[in-house]
Amino acid sequence: MQENQPLWQPTEDGIENSPIHTFMQRCDADFGLGLKGFEDLHAWSIADRENFWSALWDFCGVKGERGADILVHGDRMLEARFFPGARLNFAENLLSGSGQGDAIIFRGEDKVEDRWSWDRLRALVSQLQQGFRVLGIGEGDRVAAMMPNMPETIAAMLAATSIGAIWSSCSPDFGEQGVLDRFGQIEPKLFIACDAYWYNGKLQDVKSKVASVAKSLGVPTLVVHYAGNAQDVARETAGGVTLSEFIAPHEPKPIDFVQLPFAHPAYILFSSGTTGVPKCIVHSAGGTLLQHLKEHRLHCGLQPGDKLFYFTTCGWMMWNWLASGLASGATLCLFDGSPFAPDGNVLFDYAAKEKFAIFGTSAKYIDAVRKSGLTPRVSHDLSSLRLITSTGSPLSPEGFTFVYEGIKEDVQLASISGGTDIVSCFVLGNPLQPVWRGEIQGAGIGLAVDVWNDEGKPVRREKGELVCTKAFPSMPVMFWNDPDGTKYRAAYFERFDNVWCHGDFAEWTEHGGLIIHGRSDATLNPGGVRIGTAEIYNQVEQMEEVAEALCIGQDWDDDVRVILFVRLASGVALGEDLIKAIKTRIRVGASPRHVPAKIIAVADIPRTKSGKIVELAVREVVHGRPVKNQEALANPEALKLFAGLDELKV
Repeated sequence: MQENQPLWQPTEDGIENSPIHTFMQRCDADFGLGLKGFEDLHAWSIADRENFWSALWDFCGVKGERGADILVHGDRMLEARFFPGARLNFAENLLSGSGQGDAIIFRGEDKVEDRWSWDRLRALVSQLQQGFRVLGIGEGDRVAAMMPNMPETIAAMLAATSIGAIWSSCSPDFGEQGVLDRFGQIEPKLFIACDAYWYNGKLQDVKSKVASVAKSLGVPTLVVHYAGNAQDVARETAGGVTLSEFIAPHEPKPIDFVQLPFAHPAYILFSSGTTGVPKCIVHSAGGTLLQHLKEHRLHCGLQPGDKLFYFTTCGWMMWNWLASGLASGATLCLFDGSPFAPDGNVLFDYAAKEKFAIFGTSAKYIDAVRKSGLTPRVSHDLSSLRLITSTGSPLSPEGFTFVYEGIKEDVQLASISGGTDIVSCFVLGNPLQPVWRGEIQGAGIGLAVDVWNDEGKPVRREKGELVCTKAFPSMPVMFWNDPDGTKYRAAYFERFDNVWCHGDFAEWTEHGGLIIHGRSDATLNPGGVRIGTAEIYNQVEQMEEVAEALCIGQDWDDDVRVILFVRLASGVALGEDLIKAIKTRIRVGASPRHVPAKIIAVADIPRTKSGKIVELAVREVVHGRPVKNQEALANPEALKLFAGLDELKV
C-alpha cells in the first residue's frame, strides 16, 4: 500500500445509497443549502443547530412530541437546552420492531447460542415492566445491574426506561467493592445479577458476591439464569428472586411507554475510577437517543435488518451505544466472554455465520489478532461486512494496515473516539470520505469539534486539546450527588471558559481527519515538550518482541523523564540489544524526544475492565502515592509490579 494513497474510498453507488447522502439531499431541498459534500454538511450542522437537530429528528422518525423550541440558551454550554418542550420515551424508540424477525442474536463464548425475535423481546419487557411497578419502581428510580452482555440485560434496561426509571450497569467481573463504589452512590431500588458466567472456558461463580452486594445495597435482587443455578443464588441472597419467578404472575400485554421530557435521565454511567471513587455521569433519554441515531444512521449507514455487533461488556458505554441500534431496526449481535476462547477465530466465526454488516471492537483486540498470526481475510467469508469500528484507545497506523491486509480489503475502517462523558463519539467515521492510514475520518455532524493550544487558539497540523465549542444534546444532564454542579464544571469547563475540554491530546491532519495522541492527563512533558503516549505505543507495540507497553512521565531532577514499561512476548528477555532496538525504533519512528530514559520489563500491565491501560494509576504507584480505587481494575495485582523499583531510583 502506498503511503500517499487512501486505504479505502467510497464508491459512487455506496455514496448515493447511503443514509447520510439521502439526509444531505433532504436538508438541501428543505433549506436551500447547496451542500457539496460532508464538509459542507458538517459546517451547516454546527452553524444552524436548530434546523440540523430538528431535521435529524424527522429523518430518523423519532417517536414523541417535538415541541415548539429546538434549542434555548444555545450560546451557553451549561445552560443550553435542546427540545425543552419535547416528550418521548427512550424504550419506545428502541422497541422499533415487532414480529418473528431477529431483534437479538446471542453467543456466550462457545457455550450458549440464542435468538430473540422482536415479539419475544417485547413480551419480556412487558412482564418486567409489570414486575417493576409491583415493586414501586417509577420515574427517576434507579435500577442497577451486574450482568453479562445478554438479551435479558437489554430487556431489563428497556423495561426500566419504559417507565422512566434510570438504568445503570456493570459487568459481573467487577469485584464487590467496585460494584458498591458505583451502585452504592446511586441507591438503586432494584439490583439485577446473573447466577454465574463463563470466561476463557471457565465457569465463574458469583453467588457470594451477589449475596454480599445485595446485603449492602439493601434492596430486592432479581437473579437471571445464565451459567449457574439461579434458584440457589436467589435462595442465598436476601430479597432474592429468580427472573422466572418474578415474571410468572404477569402475562405479556402491550407495553405502557411513559412520555417524559427530552432531558429526563435514562442512564447513569461511571468514570473509570482509577484515581478515586467513580464519577456518576447522568445521561438524558432524548440526548442519548438522538446522538446514537445520528451516529448509527448517518455515520455508520445502519439500515433496518443490518446485523450490528460490538465487542463490549455492560460496564462500557459501547454497550449503551450498541443497544440503541434497535432504534434503527438493526439486529443486535451480542457476545459475552473471552474473544480468544477457545481461540482467536471466535468472533470472526460469529461474523461469518451471522453475516455482520458492522463489526465493532477495540484497538487492543485488532492488535492481538495481528500478533496471533490470524488472517480472517483468508479464513472467513466476511463479504457482508462493510464497516469495522475501533475504539478504546488510538488505533495505530499498523493496526489500520493489518485490517486491510489481514481482515478485509474492501471495508470502511472507522477509528472512533468519544467516551463515557458523552455516551457517544466526538470523532468517528463517515461513508462519504476516504480512510487514511492512522487517521480518524473526522468530527461528528452537529459537533463543533476543534483542537486548541494552551492559549485557547485553534491550531492545524499541531498537537493540542480536543475541544467542543458549542453545546450538543448528549452532554450529561448532571453528575449524581453534585447538587451545585461543581464536579461537572470541573470535569470539562475549567480549562477554557464556555468550552468543553475533553481531555484528549489531538491533532488535525492534512486530510481533515484527526489523530488522538492519548489522554491529556497522561501526556508526557520532558523538557517542557508535550508528547502523547500513543506516539510511543505506535512504535514499540509493532515490534514482535513486545506484547504490550505502558508509558509514564516520572518526576526527576526538576523535570520529567519518560519511563517505558514493556510486557514482552513469550520467551523474550529484555537485554541490551532489545533495549537498543526499542530506543532506535522510537527515535526513528517518532523523534529523539520520545526516546525513554528507562525501559523496564514487567510481567503484566494493569487495565480497566474495558481493557484500557491505566497510565495514571501506574504513575501514582511509581511516585509512592496511593491508588484509591483499585476495584476499577481488571487486574489490580499488577500495580504491585511498579512499586519501589530500584531502576527508577537512579
